[in-house]
Amino acid sequence: TQGVKTIVWFEPERVHPDTWLPENHPEWILGGKAGGLLNQGNPEALKWLIEHINQLITAQGIDVYREDFNMDPLGHWRGNDTEDRQGITENHHVVGHLAYFDSIIKQHPGIWIDSCASGGRRLDLETMRRAVPLWRTDYRLDTTGTQSHSYGLSFWVPLSGTGTGVFTAYDFRSNMVPFLNCIWDMRDKNADYDLMRRMAREFRQVAHYYWGDYYPLTPYSTASNAWMAWQFDKPEIGEGMVQVFRRQDSFYLGCQFKLSGLDPAARYEVKNLDTPGKAVMTGEELMQKGLKVLIENQPGAVIIVYKKVS
Repeated sequence: TQGVKTIVWFEPERVHPDTWLPENHPEWILGGKAGGLLNQGNPEALKWLIEHINQLITAQGIDVYREDFNMDPLGHWRGNDTEDRQGITENHHVVGHLAYFDSIIKQHPGIWIDSCASGGRRLDLETMRRAVPLWRTDYRLDTTGTQSHSYGLSFWVPLSGTGTGVFTAYDFRSNMVPFLNCIWDMRDKNADYDLMRRMAREFRQVAHYYWGDYYPLTPYSTASNAWMAWQFDKPEIGEGMVQVFRRQDSFYLGCQFKLSGLDPAARYEVKNLDTPGKAVMTGEELMQKGLKVLIENQPGAVIIVYKKVS
């Protein structure tokens, strides 16, 4: 009644010893009775997996299928191939795994598949056609790391997720991605909950811009004295946002960023979400002269939104 949906965590490929699968079908396991990797290149194993998991999804009313993969499969694949056939078992396994995902999508229209895969280990094109990584890396809750991941992934992966874990605006904004998990210790009575409520409202306000065109505005850098910035633009509605980060050791107070994808003849209303008031600039000004951004805090982060007004 509250509109809450269920996400259930599976890990079908990693098989432990002394469990049902290796005891009853060791021939399906690359590793046999000792456990190992469920060989999805084996037609019988794949058929069993498809039927078993799809029955569970139906019976339990699962809305999001989340798949983890906390093992290294390469040794199992290579160990099953002769020297002149290396790669064959891997190929068959991957084809089977994609067919398994296809069966879930076909039998459960509207279901989401989360390809967590031990934190971003399946960010390949075929998987991304079928699934989204709601947890894109296990290197998380690090502001510089997440900024750097977002900078690079946004070229290729439009939807991904990570988490924010500290009660500060800089941490929250550094970890803002299309799917944002709030990993907060709600037992902390001294945390700034008013700030976090404001950050959560802010995220809802700008989240749809992640569907837009992506433009990096600075070079890539992991340096502690760097600035990092990018733009998401939705030309169909004439709106977008700019995210800017001043890292902790930067001695620059401001930067000027030339935006992209705008209508040079149009006028845009520009607003920093941290300050009152709005400015109006032409698309030509924003693209040729640039958008001036000042950040006094070290580290500090701002979000600037814009929309076409004429």
